Amino acid sequence: MAAECARWILRKTAAALICAAAAFWTSGCTPAAVERDPGCINVRLKKNPATIDPARIVDLDSARIAAKLFNGLITFDDELQPRPDLARSWTLSADGRIYRFELRDDAFFFNGRAVSAHDVVFSFERVLAPQTRSPRTWVLARIQGADAFMQGRAERVTGLRAVSDRMLEIELTEPFAPFLSMLGLTAAYVVPREEVERLGEEFGRQAGGSGPFMLADWKHNQYVQLRKNPNWHGPAPLSSGICYRIIPEDFTAMVAFEKGSLDILPDIMASEYARYTRDPVWREGVQQAPGLNTYYLGLNCGRAPFSDARVRQALNCAIDRQTMLAAILDGRGQIASGPVPPLLRRGAAPEGYEYDPQRARALLAEAGYPDGFAMRIYQTADSENLDMCQAVQAYLQAVGIRASIVQLEWSTFLAAVADGEADAFWLSWWADYPDAENFLYPLFHSANFGSGGNRSRYSDAEFDRLIEQAVTAQDSIRRDELYAQCERMIAEQAPWVFFWHKDACSIHRPELHGYRTVPLTVMEKGLSWQRRDGSAGARN
Repeated sequence: MAAECARWILRKTAAALICAAAAFWTSGCTPAAVERDPGCINVRLKKNPATIDPARIVDLDSARIAAKLFNGLITFDDELQPRPDLARSWTLSADGRIYRFELRDDAFFFNGRAVSAHDVVFSFERVLAPQTRSPRTWVLARIQGADAFMQGRAERVTGLRAVSDRMLEIELTEPFAPFLSMLGLTAAYVVPREEVERLGEEFGRQAGGSGPFMLADWKHNQYVQLRKNPNWHGPAPLSSGICYRIIPEDFTAMVAFEKGSLDILPDIMASEYARYTRDPVWREGVQQAPGLNTYYLGLNCGRAPFSDARVRQALNCAIDRQTMLAAILDGRGQIASGPVPPLLRRGAAPEGYEYDPQRARALLAEAGYPDGFAMRIYQTADSENLDMCQAVQAYLQAVGIRASIVQLEWSTFLAAVADGEADAFWLSWWADYPDAENFLYPLFHSANFGSGGNRSRYSDAEFDRLIEQAVTAQDSIRRDELYAQCERMIAEQAPWVFFWHKDACSIHRPELHGYRTVPLTVMEKGLSWQRRDGSAGARN
């Protein structure tokens, strides 16, 4: 009965979306026209970027643009391993604390000035400086002297040293294996000092760096136009530019795409995925790749009944995640057996949980709850999230757990969850950088309760000890073994109900080639994007 109820909820959602789509199509609505260069690629953005200042970026739309305007010391290859970007090469000291980077000598900012090691020092200190108000200081906070600099007790970061124009040293307070990967994040992009000082607060709206493109025009809430950077050191982009068109409504974006005024939809609506993949015109343009994310129902381990691991395990057994994945996402993802996405896991996956309501009832009885209990599930005020939580509610009801749903606005939701107010909460975690540590240390170490990432308030001294060993291990094989051990511990103790890793799924028009979906936004440079026919893309 619970499964049938959950399927009905999910079918109802899909039907509503289809009806809305039909109504929209018959209305004849189209987005406002934007003047286009015939060689420019048009891409949908869901919302206006908050900023393109790398020091202040926290959202994916801003990061998607910044990745084309700036470079860091490193970037990532197709295997998600660090590879040179502004750095030509690097070495690491035997104690794992000092990185020495040799910078390439042919990299220039968009204004024609050569990039130097002094620019890296300036950019990193700018992120850490209190007056910048960067929300990403944690990316660089492990550098020696960063703490004193952030507190105003030092005029410079002692662990950042420009040995020469082409040589940079970064000294950490202690070994931290994921640090190199963190240097591929937007917060570690290198900016030109003279432009920051000239523009002041306007740098976030007029920023530029050493990337393959430069900002041409930005009309807020309409579009962001990029054009080729003539001083780019790498292979020239195959398009004359990229226009990010800001279209908040999904159906408006779908109409624009199918009429030809958009070339790329970075995210396919769940309700339209089946139609696109079955249509001979569109299916060749569908791009799908495993995602670096985990969707979960967090459980508050700091209060009864969720302080008992048997109760948490029972919830994992009570919910048919496979049916939910198939119904709401058309199977676009992988069932999670633990918190780490398969792309980042180097060893065997944890055993995971099968849908087994009988076992769920037995575990509840063993924990002292033979008749179940009442609980509250917190979620953001979003229709898709509501349908998801209603399906969960139905499955839990079948094993005696009476769940009510609390909907909150995003910031209120985050505050309530961080404060430990919620019994359970629906969330997802997306990789900041491609290392398994990013799905273990921030989310489950006891030092990170609340807003630090450990919203389930899970605490285990043995886990803390193992993950601390892992992040300082210099031997990669040993580190992967420790990561696997940590993940098995989390899977067994179940501070979350582990749902799935959602695939990244996009679509591009048939005349566009060279585009592919990538697991990390910072990997998307847009160099190979080009229309086969060179047309403006209009198909009215």
